[in-house]
Parts: sequence; C-alpha cells; structure tokens
Amino acid sequence: MSSHEMSAERPWGRWSVLDEGPGYKVKRIEVSPGHRLSYQTHEHRSEHWLVVAGTATCIIDGETVVARLGEHVDVPVGAAHRICNNGDEQLVIIEIQRGHYTGEDDIVRLEDDYSRCGTS
Repeated sequence: MSSHEMSAERPWGRWSVLDEGPGYKVKRIEVSPGHRLSYQTHEHRSEHWLVVAGTATCIIDGETVVARLGEHVDVPVGAAHRICNNGDEQLVIIEIQRGHYTGEDDIVRLEDDYSRCGTS
C-alpha cells in the first residue's frame, strides 16, 4: 500500500485525505452504521478525532469514550484504539494525525472484524 494514498474504500466505510504537510495529515473518515474499524496502534503518530456527523463509540486502551456531534477525542502515540458506529446513521469524523510519519502502513491491527490483523 502506498503511503501517499489519498482515499480508500474499506469494509467499514471510507476515508479520504483532506490535507497533509510536514508532520501532519487531515482525513475525513466515514463509518457505516453497525461497523467499526480495527483495534489498532500507530508507532509514529497521534490522532485527534472530531465528530461532525453521528455518534462515535471510541475504544482507547480498553476504555470506552462516546463522542457526539461536535465532541472530540485524543489518541496518544502508541495507544490501542478503535472507532465504532453503533448508531443507525453514518458516522463522519475529521481526523488530525500528528507525527513525523503519517503513512498508511503505520498500522498494527490487534483485532479486526474483516480478518486483517497484523501489520499493514
């Protein structure tokens, strides 16, 4: 997978890069109702999630945080995390990644509903 990929369809929804530069990347993430991303970690980046539609059920190092419209969640570098859409409407999150490397291959999947565990 290219570290310069600008958008992708996933089994849980889709994402697209809105902007990126040295030390950061901004993505729009859509999660379909009843779906969730893998439980994963990143070695090189932190993430900040802002909910712009729907409700996000977030798992951060085993703790559940529910973020509603306009609320945000911080994910430190190395923290295991997952976004879940337990609602019946599309979940849309703006994600700001910060770190010296923000490539799509900086993912270690710990659990995954779509049999994609391991290093990306």
